[in-house]
Amino acid sequence: AETDRLAGRLNFLATVGSVAPFVGLFGTVWGIMDSFFNIGAQQNSSLAVVAPGISEALFATAIGLFAAIPAVIAYNRFSHRVNRFETRLFRFADRFHATLSRELEQ
Repeated sequence: AETDRLAGRLNFLATVGSVAPFVGLFGTVWGIMDSFFNIGAQQNSSLAVVAPGISEALFATAIGLFAAIPAVIAYNRFSHRVNRFETRLFRFADRFHATLSRELEQ
């Protein structure tokens, strides 16, 4: 029950780690679409027209990565710790059961 409680708290990190890149990708697509819209509206493809949308796209990508990378690292680290803790609990339970069984047999 304790390991389930600990592992249940990892769901948020797993969700952020898996969803954040797609949010960043959506922002990237949105920024590029904005650039194309501006090109069409102004009939000009100069850097001054394209740059704001591209910068928004790059910023959205960066935000997605800045959220996803630490979340994945933290998830992996905490998941490993929960697994290690669960293994220790099982070993303790096995040793305790064996000791208790020997004591009861005597």
